[in-house]
Amino acid sequence: MRLELGNIFIKDMQFGEATKVENGVLYINKKELLEAVGGDNRIASIEVDIAKPGEETRIMPVKDVIEPRVKVEGPGGIFPGFISKVDVVGSGKTHVLKGAAVVTAGKIVGFQEGIIDMSGPGAEYTPFSKTNNLVLVCTPVDNLPQHEHEQAVRLIGLKAAAYIGEAGRNVKPDEVKVYETLPLFEGAKKYPDLPKVAYVYMLQTQGLLHDTYVYGVDAKRIVPTLIYPTEVMDGAIVSGNCVSACDKNPTYNHLNNPIIEDLYERHGKDYNFVGVIITNENVTLADKERSSNWTAKLAEYLGLDAVIISEEGFGNPDTDLMMNCKKITAKGIKTVLVTDEYAGRDGASQSLADADKAADAVVTAGNANEIIELPPMKKVIGDLKPADVIAGGFAGSLKPDGSIVAELQVITGATSEIGFNKLSATQF
Repeated sequence: MRLELGNIFIKDMQFGEATKVENGVLYINKKELLEAVGGDNRIASIEVDIAKPGEETRIMPVKDVIEPRVKVEGPGGIFPGFISKVDVVGSGKTHVLKGAAVVTAGKIVGFQEGIIDMSGPGAEYTPFSKTNNLVLVCTPVDNLPQHEHEQAVRLIGLKAAAYIGEAGRNVKPDEVKVYETLPLFEGAKKYPDLPKVAYVYMLQTQGLLHDTYVYGVDAKRIVPTLIYPTEVMDGAIVSGNCVSACDKNPTYNHLNNPIIEDLYERHGKDYNFVGVIITNENVTLADKERSSNWTAKLAEYLGLDAVIISEEGFGNPDTDLMMNCKKITAKGIKTVLVTDEYAGRDGASQSLADADKAADAVVTAGNANEIIELPPMKKVIGDLKPADVIAGGFAGSLKPDGSIVAELQVITGATSEIGFNKLSATQF
């Protein structure tokens, strides 16, 4: 499967009379945008604002971040199962408004939602301080159930990204990148001397507002399966979860997964990047056993030499991570794990809720329990009050002057377990 991603670099974002891209500036017609995303009677109002890198602006509580894209050639469309019909994506040509993002915010859905600061110390921990962000603050009708609230806001974000993405349909990309994965046997013949490597992509699916969607299907309902990496890059996976902000994978991260991009970079040189095994993170022991058994079975069936396994979330999913690790290792396949840590504010506590001797190659994305002080901002998009109750916050986190003292886990993407962040660790 061959996918061309045409990156159109967005240097600025402004409201204008027409939605278009011109000289690197994304202009957005606010009235047309609201018409495109409106109409859901579960939402009482939608306010739209823009946040740019370097501004003294705080966005909270953040639900999802989505990159605007448009399918210009080939089967399917963006976000199949939600915005487009359920065709297989991952081939043809897709244009990307690189440097732009849609951020959904507003009244809190669950307690695990985050903060994006566009400047100051908090901005150094989130990749979304570097994007030009169109922020949609969604206010639900009274007494709306949480699951419906999350679903309504999720759809508004996807519609907004699709609407804005259309502005890039007829624009010549500034950069074109090509990604290709051959069918399994054909790929094995082409690179017979390279080790066969796959990526085991753990998706947050614990329910209770901890859901991820594959082609529109709640991934807790699937068994582990193999997909082309380009399907992920073309919008097949959508976030619908309110797991802790620091290590949830917003939809933007799925579209730009650096593990997939790095494996492609070395494909045909150091490795034969066979594909992606998607698996879920479960609640019951029986479901954990089933999914980890299937994941190990697929790795063996593909004749893999090694896998990279990434987690989403922490605590309960640590068991899924270790089950996948030890069962795949038992097949004679090397494993490398990517996770983050909840090691206490002093870093001295146990980092993961589970462990196994097979996990002897682990990459950390940082300790989410570290304390950070966020200064007050001149502008707030959304609402500061949830600072005391979101995961990582505590009574007294929000100070009278608008500053926030909280754990790092309040910052969207701070300890991304696919490496879409700046934190790591060094052994001395």
